[in-house]
Amino acid sequence: MLTGFKNFIMKGNVVDLAVAVVIGAAFGAVVTALVQSVLMPFIAALVGSPNFDSFAVVTLNGNDIKFGVLLTAIVNFLLVAAAIYFVIIVPMNHMIERRNRRLGIQQDVKEEAAEDPQIALLTEIRDALRQDRRS
Repeated sequence: MLTGFKNFIMKGNVVDLAVAVVIGAAFGAVVTALVQSVLMPFIAALVGSPNFDSFAVVTLNGNDIKFGVLLTAIVNFLLVAAAIYFVIIVPMNHMIERRNRRLGIQQDVKEEAAEDPQIALLTEIRDALRQDRRS
């Protein structure tokens, strides 16, 4: 029983996933610092307040409905997504392109997909099914 558990834990996927979770948690602190220390103060300089919690508060039967809290969460989400995209994804894509050019790797997904016989067969099946539906 313990041998099976040990084999499961020692599989590459489980270890890779554990490492990814730890690195993701550590990277989360970097993204949070970027958003809280750089982007939100920049927004505060432009708009006057990085916190929209008091914006669009509606009182209904003595209860406050705070649309501004939702707006703050949406802005924070968009800032985190933009920070990840522009700080991580774009530079990583440029590095991959540079490396591929240096190594002479031409990788065209459409050509690669067209050369794969399984994809060609699946495309033929899809087209035949479409034509059967039309008939």
